[in-house]
Amino acid sequence: MTLAQREAFFSTLQKSNPHPETELAYVSPFELLTAVLLSAQATDISVNKATRKLFLVANTPQKILNLGEAGLLPYIASIGLYRMKGKHLLQTCQLLLDLHGGRVPRDRESLEALPGVGRKTANVLLNTLFGEIAMAVDTHIFRVSNRTGLAPGKDVLVVEQQLLKRVPKPYLLHAHHWLILLGRYVCQARSPQCSLCTVEPVCQSKEKNFKSR
Repeated sequence: MTLAQREAFFSTLQKSNPHPETELAYVSPFELLTAVLLSAQATDISVNKATRKLFLVANTPQKILNLGEAGLLPYIASIGLYRMKGKHLLQTCQLLLDLHGGRVPRDRESLEALPGVGRKTANVLLNTLFGEIAMAVDTHIFRVSNRTGLAPGKDVLVVEQQLLKRVPKPYLLHAHHWLILLGRYVCQARSPQCSLCTVEPVCQSKEKNFKSR
């Protein structure tokens, strides 16, 4: 995409959704950390369904630790890889208490040192909680970036770096939310809804699908 096309791409997304937000349900930084940690290879809907019950009884690091593994796992058993995620969450809670006073740290190094928190999760937290410019490249963003020609790349890190360079500065803060929502609901993997896509006029995809028309 040219600069003019990228400008049109994001100005269009901004007009339709000026203040995009994550679809994970949370009311505190720790709740978002927990939800994002649990969301790997799982839908936001399934995570929200589990955390809705969990957070009623345990929504702080100490309360999660008080549950222990036996008490925690039943709440998250409906989420994929729940045993590993439960183990990571308990370890993370202990580190938050030991090293950060029970608070979610706001620097990348500290976040990525937490069990179960990789670069993508750290990017979500830095952007959503602390208002920093960061691109959390998941499968949706990776697909949209390559399919549309916005920021092609062979792996998630390359796509992340390309997006940081190619997204016009006025749109960088909210870009990752717009791209996730576009990929989740419109630019879908198997059946992109091109006839419903507001940014289709500037999309560079060679395999557009207008069957939904």
